[in-house]
Formats: sequence, structure tokens, C-alpha cells
Amino acid sequence: METLNIKHAYKEIFKSHDNPTLEKHIEKIIELDVYLPYSSTFFCITNTQNLSFEYISKNMKACLGIDNNDLKSLGMRYFWSRIHPDDLEIWLSALNELMKFTLKEISIEDRMRASYTWNYRFRDANDNYVNVIQNTTPLEFDSDNKPIIGLAHYTVLSHQIEMQICASAKLLNANNEYETIYFNNFSQKLLSDCISNRERDIIRLLILNYSSKTIGKSLGITANTVDTHRRNILRKLNISSTGELIGMLKMNKNLI
Repeated sequence: METLNIKHAYKEIFKSHDNPTLEKHIEKIIELDVYLPYSSTFFCITNTQNLSFEYISKNMKACLGIDNNDLKSLGMRYFWSRIHPDDLEIWLSALNELMKFTLKEISIEDRMRASYTWNYRFRDANDNYVNVIQNTTPLEFDSDNKPIIGLAHYTVLSHQIEMQICASAKLLNANNEYETIYFNNFSQKLLSDCISNRERDIIRLLILNYSSKTIGKSLGITANTVDTHRRNILRKLNISSTGELIGMLKMNKNLI
């Protein structure tokens, strides 16, 4: 897929004509970055209006071997050129569906509490493709309350991990716990399609060894309701125990 076509599709998804204010966010991010240790995760402030990175954390070079100045000067088009060619159209489709869902299903008041996640393969400085999981939280919106500036966290994983391209949206509830409100596997339909967003949240907490009572408190439902969901999950997946469910997750990592 040609870069020109990517640019056109991307700008259509994030089309906006407002000028965001970034100074405060960038100042705080730079202050934080100085004190953070090196890790397999880096973050950027992304600007979808002018296709630029307003700030790139020091960990980016440690994760991908790419010079921060090159990425900042060349912008998003350079970043796109390093995404695996087979993933580009699927990735754009995921972004487009997430934006449609946001504008249609997430209220203006809730959009600051939303978080979006998707993944793709990316070519590092050694010309090896690695898996990147990107999580973006909006910082600024245009006059139509469309997210245009984001704080994006990138986690880099080994190429040996087989990952299908998925996208999800989560929203902070009244207990400041993220709940899944959208999930789509854009690579193919899996057995997990039969699992609802609420059941996916319960699975995620079960993996952390949370009790039904704790899960219920986190999600604002009763322990009995959690137990009902647990039984439904096991029935849908035709398994008999939570232990078997954990084993299934090792085989189907996109389930949650």
C-alpha cells in the first residue's frame, strides 16, 4: 500500500481543522520521562492533524534502535513506512472502526476517560519485524470533540510471538476500573467472538486470581452475577474449569 494512499486514508479518519494546545502536556511528559527507567515500552505525543510526533520518549531508541530525531523530523509517514505491508490495510481499518465507534457510541463527556489499543508488526533498525502493541489515550479534542492529540504507549514484543491484529476500546467506570466497550479481531474471526465485552473483563480479572467478590466490586456488579458470567463463559467455550480457561488463553492470546 503506497504511503500517499495511507496518508489520505489516515487524514480522512482523523480529519480536523482546529489548532490544539500542546505546551502543557509536552512540558509534563518531558519532566516525567527524565525519571523513568529504560524498559521495553516507549511513549509519544501524537498529532493526527499534521501527522507528527510532538514528543518521543528516550526509550524509543532502546526499543527499536531508531534515532528519536529521525522519527520526529520525518513524522508519521516514516513510521508508517516501517509497518509490515501485510498489516497496513488491516491497521487502517481498525483505526477507522475505532473512530466510528467513538463518535457514535461514546458520549462527549466520556471521551477523556477512553483508552484505545491495537497492534501491528514493525520493522526495527536491524530490519527485523517485531510486534508492537499501541495504547493511546486522547489528550486534546477538536471543536467536534474528535480526538486529535494522543498520548501513545508502545510495547515491543518478540517477532516469535504470533499475534493477530485486534483493536479494543476501554472506558473508566465509576470505580476507575477500565471496562471493555469495544473489541474486534481484524485478522480473522476466532472462537472468542462468542464472548461478550463484560465476559472478557471478567476473564481478564480471573486470570489475575481475583475472587468473584473482588471482580464484582471492580465492575460494579454482584458476586452472584459474576458467578453467572463465569458459568456462561465455561459453557460457551465448552470447558469445565477456570484452570482450563487459563490454558486456552495460552493458545488464543487474543481472547481478552
